[in-house]
Amino acid sequence: MRIVIAGGHGQIALRLERLLAARGDEAVGVIRNPDQGGDLRAVGAEPVVLDLESASVEEVAQVLRGADAAVFAAGAGPGSGSARKETVDRGAAVLFADAAERAGVRRYIVVSSMGADPDHPGDEVFDAYLRAKGAADAYVRSRSALDWTILRPGMLTNDAGTGSVLLTASTGRGPVPRDDVAAALAELLETPATAGLTLELISGNVPVSVAVKDIAGN
Repeated sequence: MRIVIAGGHGQIALRLERLLAARGDEAVGVIRNPDQGGDLRAVGAEPVVLDLESASVEEVAQVLRGADAAVFAAGAGPGSGSARKETVDRGAAVLFADAAERAGVRRYIVVSSMGADPDHPGDEVFDAYLRAKGAADAYVRSRSALDWTILRPGMLTNDAGTGSVLLTASTGRGPVPRDDVAAALAELLETPATAGLTLELISGNVPVSVAVKDIAGN
């Protein structure tokens, strides 16, 4: 498969790209900073330089044409303010979804956040982040031309992955290594029956591949 990943230099994206390359898929990472290209090539991915805050739908669609799936894993990052939560975490996600539709790429996976809600209250930057992610998720769910899956991990850690998770519609709060989030994304990409599901993910005791197959059958 050819899989295009927005936010290609993110910590989860780099892990996912390595997994995809290892199994023989073609991973394409969309990045804003050309200096990051070497990091993508090092994990076996093809870098494409494109700023999702300023690109047009057609420019993004050109990158997506011919792909089998799209993964939105971009984010404004912890050091950004509320304005960039809106332009990246919501705006870029909407743009990437529109571009996937235009390019005819049906399979669309979003890396969201536990607690994402367009009506989340509060005035802190993290509140704005949860509203932006929630609005983006709601937009993606409204697109009938996309076979979408929304993955909402718990508290992300850099601990080594265990390969075992809890993956359900509602898990409750909990941590999850980025390694295991990437592994879950890789499995979701191979499991089209998970389309139309919004899932939460934390560490658990079910092997990732089994957890994805189980939820696909529900």
